[in-house]
Amino acid sequence: MVSFTPTEEQQMLIETIHRYAEAQVRPIAHEADETGEIPAGVLRAGWEIGLIPAALPEAYGGLGEHEALTGVLAAEELAWGDLAVALKVLAPALFAYPVLMAGTAAQQAELLPLFAGDYIPVTAALAEPGLFFDPRALATTATAQGDGYILNGLKRNVPLAAEAQKLLIYAREDSGTVGAYIVDAGADGLTIGEREKLMGIRALPTYPVTLSGVRVDAARRLGGEAPLPYEAILNRQQVALAALAVGVARAAFEYARDYAKGRVQFGAPIATKQAIAFMLAEMAIEVDAARLMAWEAAWKLDQGQDATREAYLASRYAADTVVFVADSAVQTLGGYGFIREYPVERWLRDGRGFAMFCGLAIV
Repeated sequence: MVSFTPTEEQQMLIETIHRYAEAQVRPIAHEADETGEIPAGVLRAGWEIGLIPAALPEAYGGLGEHEALTGVLAAEELAWGDLAVALKVLAPALFAYPVLMAGTAAQQAELLPLFAGDYIPVTAALAEPGLFFDPRALATTATAQGDGYILNGLKRNVPLAAEAQKLLIYAREDSGTVGAYIVDAGADGLTIGEREKLMGIRALPTYPVTLSGVRVDAARRLGGEAPLPYEAILNRQQVALAALAVGVARAAFEYARDYAKGRVQFGAPIATKQAIAFMLAEMAIEVDAARLMAWEAAWKLDQGQDATREAYLASRYAADTVVFVADSAVQTLGGYGFIREYPVERWLRDGRGFAMFCGLAIV
């Protein structure tokens, strides 16, 4: 049975992240969006909550608590604070969780202890240029050669690529299946382009990455010779994006609701006007519906069931929901919604990107 009540530990985590988001993230979110920089202290405080370290096995300094549902609860609360901060705090998971899920014993012993200490800038490169990008039809290739592989291709929207110590590169293999390859920063043939200028998540640095004949030893293929559980990784990514979208949508709804209650026109709060009240009600319905879909998909993942359908539907529904809710929040504020000092326009810009945020988060 699916339970809709967080455990005591999960509720404590939600409250901890909410305090962090409210006290440290929200006060800097506008300035971070304007400058493109997240204060180091805010990032450090987010990392010290311990979401990723707690997911590591005890042998590598963690608690062995890698659960998709817990990750979904945490992601929503972080995104309620600010999406760019949430994505940067969670970015190391793009590398750590696939290693945890699919790495060989030697790869896990080498790499997982890196995440038990301070924040480590690592990343993964999945998305590629093109209007019709399909993660199941990658253009980036990994060609077997001797005792290794040669990687060629172009990636986009790779978070932290310029500062990353290691990158996990997804590529199509000779057999047509997808593999993941561990590439160190500075590898021959690896080129990091200029920082991308995006409409939203402007405080999260993302970059194009070019691979031109990058050679990777066979031992750096994630999982060794074993097939990569690619669908399971994609499902966890989609569930993570759904939860983050819910967090942004919830932030926009709550702000619009509170604004409407306090904004008085013609002697009454605008929340009492039928058009506004009905719009707020529909916003609340959509946020709750998207959240429940994300929870169901995460629950199925934790049960070891095939959640491909649920993860996809949750991701797509949440991507539509966040745009609708954020746009409705802008409408609720009227002319103020178009002013940058009010957060609803940032939430609309951030929310519009979920349709193309493939590969930016994982739980």
